[in-house]
Amino acid sequence: MDRRQQKTRAAIFNAFIALLGNKNYNNITVQEIIDEANIGRSTFYAHFETKDDLLKELCMELFSHIIDSAIDSSHTHGLYSDNSVPNSVFCHLLQHLEENHNNVLALLSCESSEIFLRYFKDSLNELVRTQFVNQNRKNNQSLPNDFLVNHISGSFVEMILWWIRGHRKQSPTELDQYFRAVIEPIL
Repeated sequence: MDRRQQKTRAAIFNAFIALLGNKNYNNITVQEIIDEANIGRSTFYAHFETKDDLLKELCMELFSHIIDSAIDSSHTHGLYSDNSVPNSVFCHLLQHLEENHNNVLALLSCESSEIFLRYFKDSLNELVRTQFVNQNRKNNQSLPNDFLVNHISGSFVEMILWWIRGHRKQSPTELDQYFRAVIEPIL
């Protein structure tokens, strides 16, 4: 993708995020996205077939970046200037969420949040599977892996919502401690 296409795509994403901050996803029209992004209709459709495709691409970009960053602790966005990279991938993930790039926390708690929460949970599933469930599980070995992945991912998403609703009073380190205290006995 050339630079011009990247700028256009970013303008569409930013317009969509801005609209989502004020309106329910179902009430946003492609025309509103086009107007907000200041692009033509054919330009929008050159990038996305539908508004649903735009939503899917936005979620994939936002959440895969956050999840990939959490897995790759060398990708720190300057979080660890004192070289104190956390041991827990969940703590690292929480720190990326706290940075709130692209207003992701607002998307997770906006009027259309159920859509974003579903994509976020689906993105978490692979992280949970590879980092925890498939890693020398000692307890509850009779429980199916997909059940554990679903349970842990769902619990993490609910914790994020609790954190957002509580005005993010806890640090990522504190949240990580709470979360690991709950899931480690399961595994």
